[in-house]
Amino acid sequence: MNVMNNGNKIRKWLSILFGASLIVSFFLPWVSWQGYPVSGYDMPKGYFFNLAETKFSLGNPFPQFSFSFWLFWLIPLGVLASIVLLALNKKWSLAAFITGALSLSLLTVFYLFTQKLIMLGVGRNIFAMLQPAAWWHAVSALALIVIAPVSHALLKKLVWVAAGPVFVFIGFLLMENYIMGETFSDTAGVKADYTVSAADLIHEFMANDSTANKKYREKIIGVKGAASGVEAKSDSTVNIKFADSTGSYIIFSLGKDEYDKAKDIKAGDTLSLKGSCSGSVYSEILGTTSINFKRSTLNKK
Repeated sequence: MNVMNNGNKIRKWLSILFGASLIVSFFLPWVSWQGYPVSGYDMPKGYFFNLAETKFSLGNPFPQFSFSFWLFWLIPLGVLASIVLLALNKKWSLAAFITGALSLSLLTVFYLFTQKLIMLGVGRNIFAMLQPAAWWHAVSALALIVIAPVSHALLKKLVWVAAGPVFVFIGFLLMENYIMGETFSDTAGVKADYTVSAADLIHEFMANDSTANKKYREKIIGVKGAASGVEAKSDSTVNIKFADSTGSYIIFSLGKDEYDKAKDIKAGDTLSLKGSCSGSVYSEILGTTSINFKRSTLNKK
């Protein structure tokens, strides 16, 4: 009996310790985007996407659902609820499971979104951008789930550990597919707002990216030039890049409907493409500008 009581006391103190750790790390920086620290609580606070959009031109693709991010305030509240239930000798496992799952979900959002920024030239390595507090938070979330008492413990705990990240990952893929296919077939029939050479467009963004973003962002732009790189991806999409001598570049993302036309394109081929400009991202580390296009279509080789 004494052994069981001691075991329960240790479990309770560990839950308080890891819960407190979860709260503290929630308010510390999880990633650094080119010197801009972003903390866990910056997602429900609204700063996460505001910074990404204003500094790196990658905002929330579904701003109408921004209110759903308030759910992550349940992370510190869930810890407090667990501690109160512990103090009252009530069942606290469900509160711990929900808190841990939300924490792992939020960490997955940070990881996937930072990977997307890296693709746009913001940083080079996800692990160099992740901060110690992110790892601290992950360990605390896992520990909170693992030490919670529950019947059929192993299976239930594995489900709670995996549920959040899997849900976020599937949602991220669905979001990407939606954006890639967003009115794609309409782009070919839409008249371009501007038609410019790749070299001139890069030069214009490098000269004054604020002015260029205001002029071109979310507009249909026709771009002509010699491709500097072509990447045919395993999901039957193709990325075509136009770069200049400074390392700055334009990248067009072509959907699956364009694959047959684009698959044989090689670096050096002269092309004309059209797409919706997503804006530019400047890398302070590399000193280069990347200009991104979505809903793109190939006019001619």
